[in-house]
Parts: sequence; C-alpha cells; structure tokens
Amino acid sequence: MNFELTEQQIAIQETARKFAEEELLPGVIERDESSEFPVEQFKKAGELGFIGLPYPKEYGGQGLGYMEYALAVEEISKIDASFGISYSVTTSLYGGSVWYSDATDEQKKAFLPEVLSGKVFGSFGLTEPNAGSDAGGCITTAVKDGDEYVLNGLKCFNTNGPLAKYTAVYALTEPEKKSKGLACFIVDRDAPGVRTGKIENKMGIRAAQVSEVILEDCRVPAFNKVGNDGNGFKTAMKALDCGRIGVAAQGLGIAEGAFERAVEYMKEREQFGKPIAKNQFLQFKMAELAIKIEAAKYMLYKAATDHDTGKSYGQSAAKAKYMCTNVAMEVTEWAVQFMGGNGYMREYHVERMMRDAKITQIYEGTNEIQQLIIGGALFR
Repeated sequence: MNFELTEQQIAIQETARKFAEEELLPGVIERDESSEFPVEQFKKAGELGFIGLPYPKEYGGQGLGYMEYALAVEEISKIDASFGISYSVTTSLYGGSVWYSDATDEQKKAFLPEVLSGKVFGSFGLTEPNAGSDAGGCITTAVKDGDEYVLNGLKCFNTNGPLAKYTAVYALTEPEKKSKGLACFIVDRDAPGVRTGKIENKMGIRAAQVSEVILEDCRVPAFNKVGNDGNGFKTAMKALDCGRIGVAAQGLGIAEGAFERAVEYMKEREQFGKPIAKNQFLQFKMAELAIKIEAAKYMLYKAATDHDTGKSYGQSAAKAKYMCTNVAMEVTEWAVQFMGGNGYMREYHVERMMRDAKITQIYEGTNEIQQLIIGGALFR
C-alpha cells in the first residue's frame, strides 16, 4: 500500500493550486455575489489539460486517471467550489455519459474532444421535477422519426445548463419499460426545440450556472443516440459513480480550504492577551477536524485508485462522497464559528464555503442515497 503521490501527480496538484490561486481567487467573492461564471478561466483550465485528465489522448484527453482528476478538483475547490462542480460535471457526468454508453469510436470522436479540451461546456440531463433521487422516474421521451429522434420533456437542476454546448439527455425510447427503456442522447444546444428555462438562484455554488433545459419537439440525429435502447439507466449510474468521485473531491477541497483559512486566522486573532490558537478547546477541536479531513482524503484517493486500477468502485465512490461532503459541512460550520463575527462576513470566505458545502451533501445522489447504496451491498 503506497500513500505517496507520483511526481506527475504532484505536478498536477501544484499546477491546479497555482491556477486556482492566480486565476480563480481574484474575484471569487464578487462572482459569488453576482452569480457570474468565469468562462475564460474555464477555457484556460482546458488549455492546461484539466478537463480531459482521465480520458485517452485520441479523444482529446490526457491519458491519465481519476486520481489525477480528483487532485485537480480538490485543489480548485479549495478556492472556488463553483468552478469545481462545473469542471466535475463536464468531465465526469457529461464525459462519462459518452464514455460508459457503449458509444462507437466515431461517436466518441464526435462528442468528446471539443468538451475535453475546455473549448465548450458539457452538462448532464437526468434529473426532472419528479425524478430526483428516484432517477428511474424520468418521463422525458424520445420518438424515432426517420433518421432523427424527437425529444420532449423538462430537465431541471442542470449544472452548466445555460453554458453548455452539449447536454447528455436521458429519455425514454420505450416508455412502457420505465427505467429499462431509457437511452442517452447527446443534444447540441443549437438544435431546434431545445432552450434554457429558469436559471436557479441558489444558496451556494452561486457562480455555477444551473438551469432548466426544456425540450419541445427537439430534433436530434439518430447518430446522437449513444449506446442502445434500454442502456441509458445503466450508463447514467456509471456516470454518477464517477461524478461522486468528483463531488467527494469538491467536498474535500472545500473542507481543506476552510480549515486552512481558520488556522491562519486563529494564529493571528488575539483575545485575552494571546492568540486564540492557544485555547485548548480550539486546538482539540481543530485536531479532531484535521483527523477527519485526513481520513476523508484517503477514502477519496482509494475510490479514485479503485477506478483507475479496474476494480469495482461504486461502493468506494459512495463512501467517499458521503464522508468527504459531511466533513465539508462540519469543517465549514466550525470555521465560521471559530472565526466569530468575522467568519460570518463575506470577505473572510468561510461563510461562502459553508453555503457551498451544503449542496455537496445533496447532488449526484443525496447522502441518504449513498447510505442506501452502501447498506444495500452489505446485505446482498
């Protein structure tokens, strides 16, 4: 068992940290307030190779793995979790929808390189108003009409929705089969009959763009159906397993970012004639949080390594997502508390991190769903 990162992994980690500090930290508070996403910085992340890290070079990727990808999401999310989730959704959910769908080589070459290069955004269209945790409750339909499919339905909570050029839309080609009748379609957002609906006004990850995607007699070429009829649910679950590694990395990054800010504050802030870091209760609590962060980190790294070594990773991804996001919530709450009134103020960052942390416990499978996944496997 080797707990050391390779030289290449350390280089990716350091490059991601430098990118986040130089490109994302300036203006991160203002973007949170205005709900504006840094599109040009996303393109720079693509130029640095971050978006395509875990995909083969022949499809526009870097030929590396989910470990390298998790390290990049973690470092970026220490500073800007909104950017972290937009990046994660593009790479793991959109990219995974193509990669795990049994798409042909021709389809992979059509639908991956432009996205993996960071030139355009991808998004993931599974969730509907009545199909959240119950992903099998999808009612969007796709009807064959000659060499095209006609899609009708509404997707909600679509991260990157207003920005994406391509959306992986899950729709029923055989509605009578319910979840077993799902297929995945790559929808070009310039296609007739697709439009952006309501853009959400969110508690956290405010710079990330989240919206409805409305499909009204949306016509897409039959070529854009990746995989076979009935394979969509399986594809979506595989993509979500990968996405949970990304969200776990986001949660870990949020926790580490808040923890680091709290440590620096506590060393400088004096009360009763000494830095508050000298307070034994605060030291003990921070020690406890440091242990939890370290445990969460290795659970995330195990999930990423399981993926990259060809092992079953659904369980380890669920455990990592559950633990890292719960730690993110706990650490950010304590960071705000220990920084007192200043912690509650926007210029100190940790109140934003606390708001960002909450959604990580909810999206890409609520943490209660992760418990069902983990618990269900125990009693098979």
